[in-house]
Amino acid sequence: MSRLAKRPIQIPKAAEVTISGGTIAVKGPKGTLVKPMHRLIAVEVSPEGVQVSRKGASRESQALVGTYASHVRNMLTGVTEGYTKKLLIEGVGYKWDVAGKTLNLALGFSHPVKMSIPEGLALAADRASLTITGFDKELVGQFAANVRALKVPEPYKGKGIRYDNEVILRKQGKKAA
Repeated sequence: MSRLAKRPIQIPKAAEVTISGGTIAVKGPKGTLVKPMHRLIAVEVSPEGVQVSRKGASRESQALVGTYASHVRNMLTGVTEGYTKKLLIEGVGYKWDVAGKTLNLALGFSHPVKMSIPEGLALAADRASLTITGFDKELVGQFAANVRALKVPEPYKGKGIRYDNEVILRKQGKKAA
């Protein structure tokens, strides 16, 4: 069994966990998250916290119990504290700005790129940085990955969109013979 799932997950004072009809719902000051439970996973709420356990002895349930414990932890952290990802843009003429529910990007293509911002996310754009905040860890991470995928940093000059803490390994350019 997973070490993550052996001990109960503490519920913060501001959060509330309910289980009904095969789904787990976590409600907090930042919002509400709902996740369907797998048929091989059992989740119980007690005064000590949330206990995630397996229903059977199959390999699949053994693999899923730690994953679902992490999902519950991420949901509790998200509705109480929230998550933030920061992206940096580097390159001549590369820029972004937020207009309502749209992220407008100029990435050196022949056309501007427009992305709609999903519900539940808040974006703050500076000249060289974009801060993505939200209470759903999966949504924040996926949107940041989608933005980064539009212009992945290249290894010679480092131009493109990268995460704040990401290190780009640089390659040496051509040498004169």
